[in-house]
Amino acid sequence: MPSRRTVLKGLALAAAATAVPLPALASSASSLDDAYVPPLRQMRGMWIASVVNINWPSKQGLSVDQQKAEYIAWMDLAVQRKLNSVFVQIRPTADAFWPSPFEPWSHWLTGTQGQDPGYDPLGFAVEEAHKRGLAFHAWFNPYRVSMQPDPAQLHPDHPGRKHPDWILPFGGKLYYNPGLPEVRKFCQDAMLDALTRYDIDGLHFDDYFYPTNTTAFDDSAAFAQHGAGFPDLATWRRHNVDLMVSEMQQRVREVRPEVAWGISPSGIWRNKAGDPLGSDTNGGQSYDNLHADTRGWVKKGWLDYIAPQLYWYIGQPPADYSKLVPWWSDVASGTNTLLWIGQAAYKAGDPAQAAPWQDPAELSKHLTLNRAHPEISGDIWYNANDLRADRIASISTAVGDHYTRPALAPVLPRLAGGEGPRRPVVAYALRRPAGGVEVRAVATGRDEPFQFAVFRFPDRAASGAFGDARHLVAVVPGDRQVRWVDPDGKRGDHYYVVAVDRANRTSRPSNGFRVL
Repeated sequence: MPSRRTVLKGLALAAAATAVPLPALASSASSLDDAYVPPLRQMRGMWIASVVNINWPSKQGLSVDQQKAEYIAWMDLAVQRKLNSVFVQIRPTADAFWPSPFEPWSHWLTGTQGQDPGYDPLGFAVEEAHKRGLAFHAWFNPYRVSMQPDPAQLHPDHPGRKHPDWILPFGGKLYYNPGLPEVRKFCQDAMLDALTRYDIDGLHFDDYFYPTNTTAFDDSAAFAQHGAGFPDLATWRRHNVDLMVSEMQQRVREVRPEVAWGISPSGIWRNKAGDPLGSDTNGGQSYDNLHADTRGWVKKGWLDYIAPQLYWYIGQPPADYSKLVPWWSDVASGTNTLLWIGQAAYKAGDPAQAAPWQDPAELSKHLTLNRAHPEISGDIWYNANDLRADRIASISTAVGDHYTRPALAPVLPRLAGGEGPRRPVVAYALRRPAGGVEVRAVATGRDEPFQFAVFRFPDRAASGAFGDARHLVAVVPGDRQVRWVDPDGKRGDHYYVVAVDRANRTSRPSNGFRVL
């Protein structure tokens, strides 16, 4: 009798098969660079936002079936766009998309904070991602409490009601006070609860830390209590954010060392005009405006990855994409922090944006420029609605130019030396009467692989032929055994399969199987 996971994965495998970019060597990317070798590993992610119902759920109060159907559609879109990871916002406003003992159910689900939505959205979301072989990164906003300013509108059991000294109003919203040690620990506890109870692959912060660099965010009492020894308010605030970041790293590694921990900050650390270490830009500075020393986090090794939001076009005067990419590459160079780029899908084709964003190839040009910087190991797209809308075909152009091959997600440098999965077996690769080749792969180790990477060669493969994606034809969700159909397979082709674990480490290639 087939396992529950096998049954659940049936449709996901079919979707993965249809997503494979074949014929194998036909690609519009070849016109960009004939010498380009597609990488075996590349972050291809998208953010799915829940705050103010940006993406999912699309509005409050949808039925359980409607919420599930919407989420499944997002997962199917990720497969269609050749992605391998999703970053799903599950704690947008000091609330929860799971039954948390720390914070109430999110009102973005039901319209009423604290109301049980009738199922476990996080558990469902993780399962549906994994069924499709997608890594699930849980996206948290660390300090934002509410998108409105009245504490009385919070649920009676909300921590902000029980501890009114924990929260501060600013700009029509409520925030936890990052300067209180008990708040910092509480926020960490609330987020780590999801990490310990669910099979998630990453813990992700967005770019919101302190909401301002002014005293209008009135944390003067906390500064008086905890700011001794600091020369000014800004230095103390930056220290508080540093503590949140460094402590989260320590706690994530203690609880789930295989989980990726990272942040997607705003794209400018500091401008060169005010700091010689800064970028050749003239825009808002995360170091000063948000008290977020994003460059320092990378240099100190506090993150597994950083994904700066480089939401500017190539040549944009205040903040030029082509200047920020080499700056961030230089920051990441020589560190163990992976560098992924946040891409502004939401600007492409928006009539309110500048002329370069009306060019269908603008985003594709970003990824082409990235190729010259080996420190960059992928991209994350914002937001999901725009990946679906594909205005002026900007997304399909980038996908067609750059995602011509499947890709595994990157391995974290600190996990690269760990033991990989056992070598699988190709039981057969047989031509089908209807055309194509059916490949059956079988796991041999004790642990079920997260994915199988399927390679097709015209001849017997050399041992070193599996380090890039030139012959990679599919990445399918793992199981004890999988069957996958290559619609372009033919007599004489040789198939090999590599097992992939949850840390994206790979096995040795399987035996080769020649199609007769």
